[in-house]
Amino acid sequence: MRILMLSWEYPPHVVGGLGRHVAELAPALAQQGLQVNVVVPVTKDVGQPTPEVDGVSVHRIPTPNLDIFGDIYSQAIEANKIMEAYLRQMSETYGKCDLIHVHDWLTSFAGMALQNAWNCPLVATVHATERGRNRGHISSSLQQSIDRTEHELVTQADRVIVCSRYMANEAQYFFQVPSQKLEIVPNGVNMVDLQVNRTPEPLAAFRAQYAASGDQIVFTISRLVYEKGVHLLVQAIPRVLQECPQARLIIAGRGPEKNNLKQQAAHLGVTDRVDFIGFITDEERNLFFEIADCAIFASLYEPFGIVALEAMALGCPLIVSDVGGFSEMVKHAETGIKIYPDNVDSTAWGIVHALANPEWSKKHVVKARQSVEELFNWPRIASLTIDVYRRTLGSNHSQ
Repeated sequence: MRILMLSWEYPPHVVGGLGRHVAELAPALAQQGLQVNVVVPVTKDVGQPTPEVDGVSVHRIPTPNLDIFGDIYSQAIEANKIMEAYLRQMSETYGKCDLIHVHDWLTSFAGMALQNAWNCPLVATVHATERGRNRGHISSSLQQSIDRTEHELVTQADRVIVCSRYMANEAQYFFQVPSQKLEIVPNGVNMVDLQVNRTPEPLAAFRAQYAASGDQIVFTISRLVYEKGVHLLVQAIPRVLQECPQARLIIAGRGPEKNNLKQQAAHLGVTDRVDFIGFITDEERNLFFEIADCAIFASLYEPFGIVALEAMALGCPLIVSDVGGFSEMVKHAETGIKIYPDNVDSTAWGIVHALANPEWSKKHVVKARQSVEELFNWPRIASLTIDVYRRTLGSNHSQ
């Protein structure tokens, strides 16, 4: 089976969950015998021929000077024109694919155009929606354009993959996607990459860079945007410190809300207990999960939340808001703690509970890790995805 996978991100350029998902899914599909060609736009010419990595042929298509086209929607349209032209030319040499798989709207223009040109089945994975990110409301012309394209993609696709029941409901509510067209395939984590046996000495040295020996580390990592709910963590810290005076909140990540969050911490008088450390590598993120007393993700909107799986896999006590994929991934008081979304009191309670009851937390990290190993491994996810491909191809051939 020859798959053409279109993505806006692929290593080494990965910003969010979409890129990480494609980076793990593509080689997992190749390991199960599929011929996978990933096509991704890049800002500079990286040269041809494209390399094969982990059994995946990666086509990095130069799309320079996109900034002159203004907003992300206009940039995506221009990049898709270049990608489509490349793929049409490539098909003349290598032949057409069996199936096109598009991830979100950013590469949907090329995917839908080639679906029509080649009469080829199209599968679309919807990682998030513009309406969902904005809590059901869209107002600007940019948001309306993205929403319209998302609607067109899920309408035209032969199958629509979503990562959770929550996202399936969202797709049906926002876009009226028929239930028989929807497929739920979760995200996952690579347990092999995470299983690094570290001795106590380097962990202690890493911890000492960020906290005093008596501090209790509360860790979070995300894009610093409103829907990730980081402002709720900052607001909760004064209440947490009343019961856990050694608590230290460490916030990793970059984003437009950074200055607002820093001002908020200053206004609340907790700048000495809240650290903004900016971008960190995956390795540093994993180290934080190993040394932190708890990890917390207080999102207002979260289609899935791979980062929570990573915390569970690495044995970090977990606190999540009871929304989206988090609700399905975490069992309250079994594999983690759930808190009410958009609620400072509940956020503070969750942190205090984890810090004040370390033995209770340790019991649940074992179950959490087991659930990740059983349900969210990439071989299983690849198998589920291949099943979707086969059903799509089967239904197309029967028409």
